[in-house]
Amino acid sequence: MEPRISVVTLGVQDVGRARAFYERLGWVAAASSNEHVAFFDLGGVVLSLFGRTALADDAGVSAGGAGFSGVALAHNVRDRAAVDRTLAEAKAAGATIVKPAVETFWGGYAGYFSDPDGHLWEIAHNPFWTLDEHGRVKLPA
Repeated sequence: MEPRISVVTLGVQDVGRARAFYERLGWVAAASSNEHVAFFDLGGVVLSLFGRTALADDAGVSAGGAGFSGVALAHNVRDRAAVDRTLAEAKAAGATIVKPAVETFWGGYAGYFSDPDGHLWEIAHNPFWTLDEHGRVKLPA
């Protein structure tokens, strides 16, 4: 298996509401999006928004249960100031700031927001990682 993530799918309560939130962040939904699913090109990875129950049905699992799913998505930025700007943009778009940006134990600077369905996003500056010209993380050798 090649080491790659192609799509991250979030199970959401209301595809239209979730799509509108991500569009308020300035993201553009792909033309193939519709009332049942939305796709966003994240520079080599696709974010898919799909009904939570439909996603569970598709995977053959129960949609029951709530709370922390044990998953957080991360968006790395080039500097500390960009962490604060990005969290402010997310809040203006309707996100809940779960943890304001702080110095991290690993030497970076990061905070968290949740989207309208409670999916966690970490916004981080990691001074030990570089981002290429497209914003993709380059891990040190």
